[in-house]
Amino acid sequence: MEERWCGMKKNDWILAAAIFFVAVLTIGLQLLKTTDEYSEVEIQVNGELYGRYRLEQDQEIDVNDKNKVLIKDRKVRMEDADCPDQICVNHRAISRDGESIICLPNQTIVTIRGGEKPEVDEIAR
Repeated sequence: MEERWCGMKKNDWILAAAIFFVAVLTIGLQLLKTTDEYSEVEIQVNGELYGRYRLEQDQEIDVNDKNKVLIKDRKVRMEDADCPDQICVNHRAISRDGESIICLPNQTIVTIRGGEKPEVDEIAR
């Protein structure tokens, strides 16, 4: 008969430890996910691309006179919106690849996308 410790068998403890390890590893990888120098801010309105903007360039973008997106210090936030609930405005600034701010009433999605390194078009001699 197997010895029990705190009501669990040895194999149960091994399984629990493995699940815990995978969970910590997954969370850690998500936290380490950062943006690179080629990252872009992508804005979609009604499911269509409104525009792409460089994350490195500080600017304020007016989206159809309904939303105002602010890019500053490699972070993006919804500065202003004419929606009644203001959830998108109260959302924290985003800075990592894959993060989004969504304004449902105005059907606006702001997402950070990892950009591609530009290809060299010609070789200088």
